[in-house]
Amino acid sequence: MELRHLRYFTAVVQWKGYREASRHLYVAQPSISQAVADLESELRIRLFSREGRVAILTPEGKVFYEEALKTLAQAERSIATAQRAAKGEFGKLGIAFMGFTACPFLPDLMRKYKTRHPGVALRLIEDVPNGQDAAFDRGEIDIAFTRPLPADRRASYETRLLFSEPLVAALPRDRNVKTKRIRIADLAGERFIVFQRTSSPAVFDTIIRVCNDNGFSPKLQNELNNMNSVLATVEAGEGVAIIPASSRNLRADNVAFYRLQPDDVRIDFVAAWQKKEPSVPLKLFLELLEKELPSIREKTRFR
Repeated sequence: MELRHLRYFTAVVQWKGYREASRHLYVAQPSISQAVADLESELRIRLFSREGRVAILTPEGKVFYEEALKTLAQAERSIATAQRAAKGEFGKLGIAFMGFTACPFLPDLMRKYKTRHPGVALRLIEDVPNGQDAAFDRGEIDIAFTRPLPADRRASYETRLLFSEPLVAALPRDRNVKTKRIRIADLAGERFIVFQRTSSPAVFDTIIRVCNDNGFSPKLQNELNNMNSVLATVEAGEGVAIIPASSRNLRADNVAFYRLQPDDVRIDFVAAWQKKEPSVPLKLFLELLEKELPSIREKTRFR
């Protein structure tokens, strides 16, 4: 049974005969007759009792007619819903982000997306890169704003570089350092507060490499899971930190930030999504992201 059969059948009822149904549907009368015959054969009931040229519904035909109308109406609703979904008029989109790094651009990006697609429900998750990986695995998110992916994930994801940022040194403000830049080698004797590796391997490994390239292995005092905690521990005088420059977006009144010397290392910040056919909401979000990329890079310039 096809929707075509139901449409032909209901047309015969509505137009009180095969000839009129044929005229209004622009379908040859034999095709309509055959469709109704096929229905009767499949259902094993008679739908019409024919009196001259008038097609009169049998009692069981009346019951089937009411149900056929419901089926066709539901089919029309399904078609309309699918067409609206194809236009991005509704749906769901899960977004994971690192707050202090994404805050210069993400609110405006989401505002523009919601203006264009108000029917799409956004689910937001703020988490460290490792937590975002787990959210992908649970199917909770469609896109993440994150650090470069670990090697075991790169083959399964698409990424778009948003910007690269320098590293800065974070010291307690009461140290009263007079220069604007700090030589990395001068931090060799300090105790280091670091963002733990399990949370963000890319950041941790970069910091350790920078120290090693400048002649020392950092003395790791504390390894923490939250950049606010890193800065709070620095503020408490428990050590110093080398961190991405976007960390300065966090409030830490008693922490001073200094550019490094040499200043030749950058950490990437990317958008990442799985390598599969994107949902319509994700596809539309990616199109907007690409359009807004020049603005995002301007907002995240590090001077």
